[in-house]
Amino acid sequence: MIIGNLLNIKEEIGLYPPGIQAGLNFLLETDLSSLSLGEHEIHGKQIYAKITEYETEPKEQRRPESHEKYIDIQYICSGEEMITSAPIVGVGEIDEDCLSERDILFYKSVAAETQVILTQGMFVVFFPWDVHRANCNASEQTNKIKKILLKISMDVLNS
Repeated sequence: MIIGNLLNIKEEIGLYPPGIQAGLNFLLETDLSSLSLGEHEIHGKQIYAKITEYETEPKEQRRPESHEKYIDIQYICSGEEMITSAPIVGVGEIDEDCLSERDILFYKSVAAETQVILTQGMFVVFFPWDVHRANCNASEQTNKIKKILLKISMDVLNS
């Protein structure tokens, strides 16, 4: 897992693999406020963005998840949410296997989650070995979020 903020990404971007740089450059070079909700291809299905708006939920109502083929870059356009992360070695039993349809595994439980509060301008990068639980309330209140979820194929990570 990597946590960052677009405010200082220009100093860091050269440290990331090319595939992650492509996703971060999309965030830097695009008028994010003009993007409509839904899916937007950047480099076909190798790198694409999903623009969503939603209300956060209590952590207990969100399931931990991981992906096999794609890296997630989750960027907060507005709002505040908590996201948790844990090593995949600490996961419990699989709750639902949707790898073939949607590249996602849901788990019943996960041990030793690290909690991170993301606010406007922040991003987090999740690799296939990172189990994560997104869209959680950052406090006792729900919060309206606008998020850009960048999906980067592991096939293009270093190309």
